[in-house]
Amino acid sequence: MARQPNEKTPTGLVEVGVLGAPHGVKGEMRLKSFTADPLGIQDYQPLTDKTGQRRFVIRSARLIKDDMLVVSLEGVADRTAAEALTNLALFIPRDQLPEPDEEEFYHADLIGLVARAPDGAVIGTVTAVHDFGAGDILDIAPSTGPSLLVPFTKANVPVVDLAAQTLTVILPDEIEGEERPGA
Repeated sequence: MARQPNEKTPTGLVEVGVLGAPHGVKGEMRLKSFTADPLGIQDYQPLTDKTGQRRFVIRSARLIKDDMLVVSLEGVADRTAAEALTNLALFIPRDQLPEPDEEEFYHADLIGLVARAPDGAVIGTVTAVHDFGAGDILDIAPSTGPSLLVPFTKANVPVVDLAAQTLTVILPDEIEGEERPGA
């Protein structure tokens, strides 16, 4: 239901990748891409840092595994320059992203939404969207207590209203007929 990119900054920038360790001695480095097609990150250039002040242009990219690329950036010609960029998150303005399909949402658009119970009671605010491999999970921070982790499924989140900045959440133990381990 949800798609990457993930983090949205207060300036309207959305994280589309993060630079990793250098790859060789000629300035190439690894890049974990958060775009649906990992090589598609090249379509959103120039990329920026979180502040929007530093710009980065990918000269070349090749896929090495799943969402991991090896890239060459303009102005990065050796291993030392590449090392200086390790763990740097890369962003683009949200308005550069295509509109998602119906029933699809960018993680960044979900972050900050108010989670409400079916009766309208506020549960908390979505602070992150995690994907540990078995599907997206909303991290919801209530006003008090620990965060709630809720699977981002139609059963658990039947309504997402981006215009109203809310979503309706049915907590997993409230879904009728769902068998729970240890129950």
